[in-house]
Amino acid sequence: MLPVEDILIIEDDPDVSALLQSELVKHHYRVRVVTDGLTGMAEAQRHPPALVVLDLMLPVLNGWEVCRSLKRHPKTHAVPLLILTALTTEEERVKGLELGADDYLTKPFSLKELIARMRVLLRQGRCRDDEPELSIIQVGSLTIDSDRHEASMADRLLKLTPIEFALLKCLAQQPGKVFTRDQLISLLWGEDRFVEEHNLDVHIHAVRQQLEPDAARPRVLLTVRGVGYKLHVPSQSK
Repeated sequence: MLPVEDILIIEDDPDVSALLQSELVKHHYRVRVVTDGLTGMAEAQRHPPALVVLDLMLPVLNGWEVCRSLKRHPKTHAVPLLILTALTTEEERVKGLELGADDYLTKPFSLKELIARMRVLLRQGRCRDDEPELSIIQVGSLTIDSDRHEASMADRLLKLTPIEFALLKCLAQQPGKVFTRDQLISLLWGEDRFVEEHNLDVHIHAVRQQLEPDAARPRVLLTVRGVGYKLHVPSQSK
């Protein structure tokens, strides 16, 4: 049996936070609630949770800054972060994902969908690998260490969110294989999830920024037009 997982909710609306806390406790999660951004950021860094649920319109320090800080801090950069907000435009969604958020759900929301999304992020955040021989993946100058949840390119440590790490690992397990967009969405978020394709685009771009000298002209994470994506990693000697 998995240990009880700790969820940090950073939300200033008492009705929303009470609803979330009640529902999550029913699903056997341990829940902490913080009502402003600055305190939430400090609480996450002091005692890193298994997952953060973050509102954007927060007092003292807004959610954008909280997200940016948590994804840059060494103690919290790998903690899955789900933005839960009333901000619904595509630009705002893209901004949240580009800052490192692992998922973005708008209010009003379905509790069933929220729990499903959280479970996916928590599963990815555990980074457990039941196959010992797959704990280290080496493809050319790319190394992925599942146990340490680290990836490096030519000995340079990459800064990846849990979703980005899972994406890169998926491609690296079968280098050269073309994965369709639907396959990647299913592998990363689950078949029972509706995920906008643009969410995948944002994460592909973020991984390219870490892997490629020029993300606008990728040579490692390649687009196969009309099909999907594949990984081609040259050796260090090339």
